[in-house]
Amino acid sequence: MPSTDDLGSVVDAAVRARLDDSGQACDAAERFIVADDLYDGFVEKFTAALLDRRSGAPLSSVAAAGTLARQVAAAVAAGATLHTEGERRGAHFPAGVLTGLTTEHATARQELSGPAAMVFRAAGEADALRIANDTPYALGWYVFTTDSARAGRVAGGIEAGMAFVNGVGAEDAELPFGGVKRSGSGREPGRPGIEEFVGKKLVRTVA
Repeated sequence: MPSTDDLGSVVDAAVRARLDDSGQACDAAERFIVADDLYDGFVEKFTAALLDRRSGAPLSSVAAAGTLARQVAAAVAAGATLHTEGERRGAHFPAGVLTGLTTEHATARQELSGPAAMVFRAAGEADALRIANDTPYALGWYVFTTDSARAGRVAGGIEAGMAFVNGVGAEDAELPFGGVKRSGSGREPGRPGIEEFVGKKLVRTVA
Protein backbone atom coordinates (compact mmCIF):
# COMPACT_ATOMS: atom_id res chain seq x y z
CA MET A 1 0.00 0.00 0.00
CA PRO A 2 1.97 3.04 -1.23
CA SER A 3 -0.77 5.59 -0.52
CA THR A 4 -4.44 6.02 0.34
CA ASP A 5 -6.90 8.72 1.32
CA ASP A 6 -9.30 6.20 2.89
CA LEU A 7 -7.42 3.95 5.28
CA GLY A 8 -10.64 2.45 6.64
CA SER A 9 -11.67 1.08 3.25
CA VAL A 10 -8.21 -0.33 2.63
CA VAL A 11 -8.23 -2.04 6.02
CA ASP A 12 -11.64 -3.56 5.30
CA ALA A 13 -10.39 -4.88 1.95
CA ALA A 14 -7.24 -6.23 3.60
CA VAL A 15 -9.24 -8.13 6.22
CA ARG A 16 -11.52 -9.66 3.59
CA ALA A 17 -8.53 -10.65 1.49
CA ARG A 18 -6.76 -12.27 4.45
CA LEU A 19 -9.77 -14.20 5.76
CA ASP A 20 -10.85 -15.68 2.42
CA ASP A 21 -11.74 -19.29 3.32
CA SER A 22 -10.29 -18.71 6.81
CA GLY A 23 -7.06 -17.61 5.14
CA GLN A 24 -6.67 -20.90 3.26
CA ALA A 25 -7.67 -19.81 -0.26
CA CYS A 26 -4.71 -19.87 -2.62
CA ASP A 27 -5.20 -16.18 -3.41
CA ALA A 28 -5.89 -15.06 0.16
CA ALA A 29 -3.55 -12.16 0.98
CA GLU A 30 -0.77 -13.08 3.41
CA ARG A 31 1.94 -10.42 3.16
CA PHE A 32 0.96 -6.77 3.59
CA ILE A 33 3.57 -4.18 2.63
CA VAL A 34 2.77 -0.70 3.88
CA ALA A 35 4.43 2.67 3.27
CA ASP A 36 6.31 3.95 6.31
CA ASP A 37 4.02 6.95 6.87
CA LEU A 38 0.91 4.72 6.86
CA TYR A 39 2.36 1.73 8.69
CA ASP A 40 1.45 2.48 12.31
CA GLY A 41 -2.12 3.52 11.51
CA PHE A 42 -2.63 0.51 9.26
CA VAL A 43 -1.29 -1.97 11.81
CA GLU A 44 -3.52 -0.54 14.55
CA LYS A 45 -6.70 -0.58 12.49
CA PHE A 46 -5.95 -3.81 10.64
CA THR A 47 -5.16 -5.73 13.82
CA ALA A 48 -8.32 -4.52 15.55
CA ALA A 49 -10.48 -5.34 12.52
CA LEU A 50 -8.91 -8.74 11.89
CA LEU A 51 -9.32 -9.87 15.48
CA ASP A 52 -12.87 -8.51 15.59
CA ARG A 53 -13.92 -10.35 12.41
CA ARG A 54 -12.05 -13.58 13.02
CA SER A 55 -13.64 -16.60 11.42
CA GLY A 56 -15.12 -19.30 13.63
CA ALA A 57 -14.43 -21.92 10.99
CA PRO A 58 -11.60 -24.39 11.61
CA LEU A 59 -8.70 -24.94 9.24
CA SER A 60 -8.77 -27.92 6.91
CA SER A 61 -7.24 -30.22 9.53
CA VAL A 62 -5.49 -30.36 12.89
CA ALA A 63 -2.26 -30.94 10.98
CA ALA A 64 -2.77 -27.72 8.99
CA ALA A 65 -3.26 -25.77 12.21
CA GLY A 66 -0.13 -27.37 13.61
CA THR A 67 1.90 -26.32 10.60
CA LEU A 68 0.69 -22.74 10.91
CA ALA A 69 1.44 -22.74 14.65
CA ARG A 70 5.03 -23.80 13.98
CA GLN A 71 5.47 -21.10 11.33
CA VAL A 72 4.13 -18.38 13.61
CA ALA A 73 6.24 -19.61 16.53
CA ALA A 74 9.35 -19.56 14.35
CA ALA A 75 8.65 -15.95 13.36
CA VAL A 76 8.23 -14.91 16.99
CA ALA A 77 11.40 -16.77 17.98
CA ALA A 78 13.26 -14.83 15.28
CA GLY A 79 12.10 -11.48 16.68
CA ALA A 80 8.65 -10.83 15.19
CA THR A 81 5.74 -9.67 17.35
CA LEU A 82 2.44 -11.57 17.28
CA HIS A 83 -0.76 -9.62 17.94
CA THR A 84 -3.56 -12.08 18.69
CA GLU A 85 -6.31 -13.10 21.08
CA GLY A 86 -7.18 -16.61 22.12
CA GLU A 87 -5.32 -19.86 21.64
CA ARG A 88 -5.31 -22.66 19.12
CA ARG A 89 -7.82 -25.45 19.80
CA GLY A 90 -7.36 -28.43 17.54
CA ALA A 91 -8.02 -27.26 13.98
CA HIS A 92 -9.22 -23.85 15.18
CA PHE A 93 -6.50 -21.20 14.90
CA PRO A 94 -6.93 -17.66 16.26
CA ALA A 95 -6.50 -14.74 13.89
CA GLY A 96 -3.26 -12.85 14.37
CA VAL A 97 -0.94 -10.23 12.90
CA LEU A 98 2.84 -10.58 12.75
CA THR A 99 4.85 -7.34 12.76
CA GLY A 100 8.56 -6.58 12.99
CA LEU A 101 9.29 -9.00 10.16
CA THR A 102 11.99 -8.60 7.53
CA THR A 103 12.66 -10.71 4.47
CA GLU A 104 15.51 -12.30 6.42
CA HIS A 105 12.95 -14.20 8.49
CA ALA A 106 12.30 -17.67 7.08
CA THR A 107 8.58 -17.33 7.80
CA ALA A 108 8.43 -14.16 5.70
CA ARG A 109 9.22 -16.20 2.60
CA GLN A 110 6.68 -18.94 3.31
CA GLU A 111 2.97 -19.30 2.65
CA LEU A 112 0.77 -19.09 5.75
CA SER A 113 -2.38 -21.12 5.20
CA GLY A 114 -4.69 -19.71 7.86
CA PRO A 115 -5.78 -16.44 9.51
CA ALA A 116 -2.29 -15.12 10.29
CA ALA A 117 -1.11 -12.00 8.46
CA MET A 118 2.40 -10.61 8.00
CA VAL A 119 2.83 -6.83 7.82
CA PHE A 120 6.03 -5.25 6.50
CA ARG A 121 7.17 -1.62 6.67
CA ALA A 122 8.47 -0.21 3.37
CA ALA A 123 10.75 2.81 3.18
CA GLY A 124 9.52 3.67 -0.31
CA GLU A 125 8.33 2.30 -3.62
CA ALA A 126 11.58 0.54 -4.49
CA ASP A 127 11.76 -1.01 -1.03
CA ALA A 128 8.15 -2.20 -1.31
CA LEU A 129 8.93 -3.94 -4.60
CA ARG A 130 12.05 -5.49 -3.11
CA ILE A 131 10.04 -6.97 -0.24
CA ALA A 132 7.21 -8.07 -2.54
CA ASN A 133 9.52 -9.90 -4.92
CA ASP A 134 11.70 -11.54 -2.26
CA THR A 135 9.62 -14.71 -2.12
CA PRO A 136 9.50 -17.93 -4.12
CA TYR A 137 5.70 -17.65 -4.31
CA ALA A 138 4.10 -15.30 -6.79
CA LEU A 139 0.42 -15.86 -7.46
CA GLY A 140 -0.97 -12.35 -7.08
CA TRP A 141 -0.82 -8.99 -5.33
CA TYR A 142 -3.24 -6.21 -4.46
CA VAL A 143 -1.96 -2.65 -4.90
CA PHE A 144 -3.70 0.25 -3.16
CA THR A 145 -2.68 3.77 -4.11
CA THR A 146 -4.19 7.12 -5.07
CA ASP A 147 -1.47 7.68 -7.70
CA SER A 148 -2.36 6.06 -11.04
CA ALA A 149 1.18 6.37 -12.39
CA ARG A 150 2.56 4.68 -9.30
CA ALA A 151 -0.10 1.98 -9.57
CA GLY A 152 1.15 1.16 -13.05
CA ARG A 153 4.79 1.10 -11.97
CA VAL A 154 4.19 -1.07 -8.92
CA ALA A 155 1.82 -3.48 -10.68
CA GLY A 156 4.32 -3.78 -13.53
CA GLY A 157 7.28 -4.26 -11.19
CA ILE A 158 5.70 -6.99 -9.08
CA GLU A 159 6.82 -10.49 -10.02
CA ALA A 160 3.49 -12.29 -9.98
CA GLY A 161 0.91 -13.80 -12.25
CA MET A 162 -1.73 -11.22 -11.28
CA ALA A 163 -1.93 -7.72 -9.86
CA PHE A 164 -5.19 -6.03 -8.84
CA VAL A 165 -5.26 -2.27 -8.24
CA ASN A 166 -7.49 -0.75 -5.53
CA GLY A 167 -9.72 -3.77 -5.05
CA VAL A 168 -9.88 -7.37 -3.84
CA GLY A 169 -12.05 -10.23 -4.99
CA ALA A 170 -11.84 -8.94 -8.56
CA GLU A 171 -11.18 -12.31 -10.17
CA ASP A 172 -13.73 -13.24 -12.83
CA ALA A 173 -14.54 -16.07 -15.21
CA GLU A 174 -13.22 -14.23 -18.26
CA LEU A 175 -9.91 -13.29 -16.61
CA PRO A 176 -6.82 -15.54 -16.65
CA PHE A 177 -5.88 -16.80 -13.18
CA GLY A 178 -2.44 -18.16 -12.31
CA GLY A 179 1.00 -17.44 -10.91
CA VAL A 180 4.72 -17.62 -11.58
CA LYS A 181 7.76 -18.93 -9.68
CA ARG A 182 6.66 -21.70 -7.29
CA SER A 183 3.05 -20.63 -7.64
CA GLY A 184 2.83 -22.61 -10.85
CA SER A 185 2.57 -22.07 -14.57
CA GLY A 186 -0.29 -21.89 -17.02
CA ARG A 187 -3.57 -20.05 -16.61
CA GLU A 188 -7.22 -20.66 -15.92
CA PRO A 189 -9.87 -19.54 -16.94
CA GLY A 190 -10.32 -16.86 -19.66
CA ARG A 191 -8.99 -17.27 -23.20
CA PRO A 192 -5.48 -18.22 -22.00
CA GLY A 193 -7.11 -20.82 -19.74
CA ILE A 194 -9.13 -22.31 -22.59
CA GLU A 195 -6.00 -22.50 -24.73
CA GLU A 196 -4.31 -24.63 -22.06
CA PHE A 197 -6.76 -27.40 -23.01
CA VAL A 198 -6.58 -26.97 -26.79
CA GLY A 199 -4.39 -29.20 -28.94
CA LYS A 200 -2.79 -27.01 -31.60
CA LYS A 201 -1.52 -28.18 -34.95
CA LEU A 202 1.16 -26.55 -37.06
CA VAL A 203 0.79 -26.75 -40.84
CA ARG A 204 3.62 -25.07 -42.77
CA THR A 205 3.74 -25.02 -46.54
CA VAL A 206 7.32 -24.56 -47.71
CA ALA A 207 6.74 -24.51 -51.43
